[in-house]
Amino acid sequence: MESQIKNHYNSDHLTANIKTALIKAGKNLSTLEPKDLYRIDQLHTGGANSSIELLKNINFSPDTPDITDTTGTQVLDAGCGIGGSSRLIAQQFGCKVTGLDLADKFINAANFLTTCTKQETQVSFKQGSILDLPFEKNTFDLVLCQHVLMNIKDKSRAVKEFFRVLKPGGKLVLHEITKGENQPVIFPVPWAASSAISFLEPWDILAATLEKQGFKMSYFSDKTHGACSWWEKVKAASDKKSTGVNVLGPGLIFGSNATLFGKNMHTNFKNNSICLVEAILKKSYNA
Repeated sequence: MESQIKNHYNSDHLTANIKTALIKAGKNLSTLEPKDLYRIDQLHTGGANSSIELLKNINFSPDTPDITDTTGTQVLDAGCGIGGSSRLIAQQFGCKVTGLDLADKFINAANFLTTCTKQETQVSFKQGSILDLPFEKNTFDLVLCQHVLMNIKDKSRAVKEFFRVLKPGGKLVLHEITKGENQPVIFPVPWAASSAISFLEPWDILAATLEKQGFKMSYFSDKTHGACSWWEKVKAASDKKSTGVNVLGPGLIFGSNATLFGKNMHTNFKNNSICLVEAILKKSYNA
């Protein structure tokens, strides 16, 4: 199963194609900033703004609730893709971020782009599986899981791994697509070309899994309405833009299927086939 998922995300010559597209777009690779990459590395619903809004009010450090200095905070970006949210968190909040992804070509691209933005002292990457995280227990203050669980069938195991690597008092931040009341989902979508690697669950089932593991929810918001509007705008914009492996945009990462994402995602949200949720959960200090 993991090999199928890896194949979905791995793209031939990804790093070289990104470099070519950046140069073609007039970007200087030696002076890149994270915002220069948003069109290719912030492809989750809501883009960079959704990540910032979700994270900006979080007390990152569980042991120092009255201190806003987050420079020593350790963050795991689980399912980091090419590292967009990892770089964004490091820039916005000064944290040390480790990104992990199953797709080795994503990790190669993430390392290249992070060198270009001169953030390699703050941000690092590992190739690996969320189902078997290559970290010691009690390592991270915060785990970000953003548009990832849709590809994971054994969510209980993933949640157990998140719990294990979080420090006592640490937080799990979810920005996830869940199963709606109506089916079927129209494919392709960013996480799957077909139902073979799509494992959506309703939020109440996922919430029960999280609670059973020992997480306590401190924040929840259903963002489905805004997601529908956002993807409608993506659809309208994509209809007017050129696509391809040398153009800054989703096609650079996902290939020709990306041209259908705006239409299909908007329809799926509008039909209530999928939902978008945000949640912040805490690991007990006694765990």
